[in-house]
Amino acid sequence: MIQVQIINKSPHALPAYQTEGSSGMDLRAWLKEPVTLQPLERHVIPTGLYMSLPIGYEAQIRPRSGMAIKRGLTVINSPGTIDSDYRGEIMVGIVNLSNEAQTIEDGERIAQMIVSAYATVAWESAEVLDDTVRGDGGFGHSGTK
Repeated sequence: MIQVQIINKSPHALPAYQTEGSSGMDLRAWLKEPVTLQPLERHVIPTGLYMSLPIGYEAQIRPRSGMAIKRGLTVINSPGTIDSDYRGEIMVGIVNLSNEAQTIEDGERIAQMIVSAYATVAWESAEVLDDTVRGDGGFGHSGTK
């Protein structure tokens, strides 16, 4: 477990794991008034949260499965990435992929956030890459069954 500094300007509870095995924490909308999204409309939803992730960690913003399946609302740039040096408000880009208008209310759980470690890369130029069984097989190379 890592310690992360957080500022919560909203009246809502901090993101929390819903079960012992959860990897994501729900983010809540912080809205002065409800936001209604028409089909295919997108909107950036504020959360009122600001955090300071340690170097070597990122936060990924992902859709909540129930919201996506039941209402057609999803995170437009999924997964969204929050870098360790970002200090602005956590915002969530939501798109309505349903055929009906969808309304987001203040305090509604709109996305989930996963904090994870990442590795940085040091590129090493090469003329040839090592062989693998897959080789250069791309999309669909292994078939459907």
